Amino acid sequence: MAMEVRRRVPPPHGGAAPSGHPRRRSAAAAAGGEGGERVRVQAGDALPLPIRHTNLIFSALFAASLVYLMRRWREKIRASTPLHVVSLAEIFAICGLVASLIYLLSFFGIAFVQSVVSNSDDEEDYIIDSSRRAQPPPPPAPVPCALLGNPAAAPEKMPEEDEEIVAAVVAGKIPSYVLETRLGDCRRAAGIRKEALRRITGREMNGLPLDGFDYASILGQCCELPVGYVQLPVGVAGPLLLDGRRLYVPMATTEGCLVASTNRGFKAIAESGGASSVVLRDGMTRAPAVRFPSARRAAELKGFLENPANFDTLATVFNRSSRFGRLQGVKCAMAGRNLYMRFTCSTGDAMGMNMVSKGVQNVLDYLQDDFPDMDVVSISGNFCSDKKSAAVNWIEGRGKSVVCEAVIKEEVVKKVLKTNVQAVVELNVIKNLAGSAVAGALGGFNAHASNIVTAIFIATGQDPAQNVESSQCITMLEAINDGKDLHISVTMPSIEVGTVGGGTQLASQSACLDLLGVKGANRESPGSNARLLATVVAGAVLAGELSLISAQAAGHLVQSHMKYNRSSRDMSKAAEEADRPKKC
Repeated sequence: MAMEVRRRVPPPHGGAAPSGHPRRRSAAAAAGGEGGERVRVQAGDALPLPIRHTNLIFSALFAASLVYLMRRWREKIRASTPLHVVSLAEIFAICGLVASLIYLLSFFGIAFVQSVVSNSDDEEDYIIDSSRRAQPPPPPAPVPCALLGNPAAAPEKMPEEDEEIVAAVVAGKIPSYVLETRLGDCRRAAGIRKEALRRITGREMNGLPLDGFDYASILGQCCELPVGYVQLPVGVAGPLLLDGRRLYVPMATTEGCLVASTNRGFKAIAESGGASSVVLRDGMTRAPAVRFPSARRAAELKGFLENPANFDTLATVFNRSSRFGRLQGVKCAMAGRNLYMRFTCSTGDAMGMNMVSKGVQNVLDYLQDDFPDMDVVSISGNFCSDKKSAAVNWIEGRGKSVVCEAVIKEEVVKKVLKTNVQAVVELNVIKNLAGSAVAGALGGFNAHASNIVTAIFIATGQDPAQNVESSQCITMLEAINDGKDLHISVTMPSIEVGTVGGGTQLASQSACLDLLGVKGANRESPGSNARLLATVVAGAVLAGELSLISAQAAGHLVQSHMKYNRSSRDMSKAAEEADRPKKC
């Protein structure tokens, strides 16, 4: 039983060191190499031998003395010998028993008291290593941001020109949305907008950072009227052994246990030989809604669009909009005199909503000549169906339709997942299949596919709202090889991802795509990067399903969340810190 000698180093920039993260090293290391360092003295430092050897000697002496005396006293009782008559060996045994008992009680008692005292001093006791560690130079004084701070200080530090603009925005004389265009400086526009919002609402928004983000990168394509950005932690799980590749998967989330649970699933998959995937379909959809004077006229257009003889003509018109957008098919549905036309096309490495919309507009313009009585109600009539849970996506697919599978060995199920094959198979049937059917789920025959999909989407710059249909998944588990091994698969018919366009171009999201090796467009094989990303999503969902179902089968879910998903931070202090004015 080794005791540790702890040393304290000053936190960066002279701030308070976080409790619970002291640097530790053994007593032997403390005695050996840092003569100029002050260390906290422990109870066992005065002993001539290493503490573990001393503990072992006295523990053995205590046990041997006790056993010898018990045997001698039992023999005296049987022989009717007076107990107070002792031999020299018994005297030595009694002395050894008393001495070892005193040592052990003293050692553990002093160690306990010292640990209590040390813990109470943790927030005050920081010892500086003056001989080995150079004192860091003092940080430069923070430069106050001209557009932040408390209300009293803001007007004094803000340039007069910006002050006039803020006042005009507050008064409604200058629309907030024209700031970027008028100023030609996206960072300055965001700062003025935030200051104007602060004055209008009376809310400080100190916790919303402004500096450190490239606002020009989102102008006109990602976010309008920016006033800052939200910080979100990104964890990495892996490696995911998928189709012979070793991949490390970034996940942006604030849910405790999610990355750890997915990582456990990756470990089980890797130790069982890896997973494999197949992309069944790859096509984005858009479904405009048009209206005719009669249902008969709507049916005529339906027949024209679904006639194979007309497909080449429609494809020629559709494909003019893009080098990568290629029409794959058209399916129609009617509701009275309303016609819904669901166009499907390939989109290369882009997610492809804009691409398919432009192609559809070309076809509508072309059809207008032959069907002048066609009234285009909307470029999207919800038969697509985008960002909504819909049976058409579950059956026909949208984006990438992927199946991912793995065989998990029996010993891995027991060692890594802490359960057994029969238990997880039974739970999957009762929960994911029967339970979801009782709930009337639509594509929700899984444990928590949406968790993993959303985390990867945010990290890689996908549209988080498309998690709705992208998370449609059915998880299948069955025992194979005479019930010894576990076959698991996830079938996801509508994973909507891209590696170019939208949020994928932002620096952080681009870095996460680069980590996966799918950044940007694949010029040699257009569309392969986006398809690989879709298989990574499915592989991560496979791991997440495997881990969560196993945890529920073993009864570990609540314990893990209580251990890892509960903050020990003093929220009263956090609230006080949030109320203090901050400088950028």
